[in-house]
Amino acid sequence: MATKKKAASKKTASKKTASKKTVKAKVKRKPNAAFMKPMTPSASLGAVIGANAMPRTEVTKKIWAYIKKNKLQDAKNRRMINADDKLKVVFGGKKQVSMFEMTKLVSKHLG
Repeated sequence: MATKKKAASKKTASKKTASKKTVKAKVKRKPNAAFMKPMTPSASLGAVIGANAMPRTEVTKKIWAYIKKNKLQDAKNRRMINADDKLKVVFGGKKQVSMFEMTKLVSKHLG
């Protein structure tokens, strides 16, 4: 008799988990309006990515394209970016910054 009770409890447990999965419906994410707002880069940042106004997401993409094109990512620690002459102005004179610090420094050049 004990085995029958265990079998019944397993069935009810599987039914409960199945009903929880069906409750959640997939909702398409909407982009944040603040990220999509066109921002005008400063002259020093414009030398790297172009002077046209663009959303923050595009600014980040263009900076990464510039970094990869000029091979400015540190070979040993890939999270670090080695600044060339153009990026050094954007990074506030620093020779090397982390990729997380980079976004903070770049945001100062957007207006």
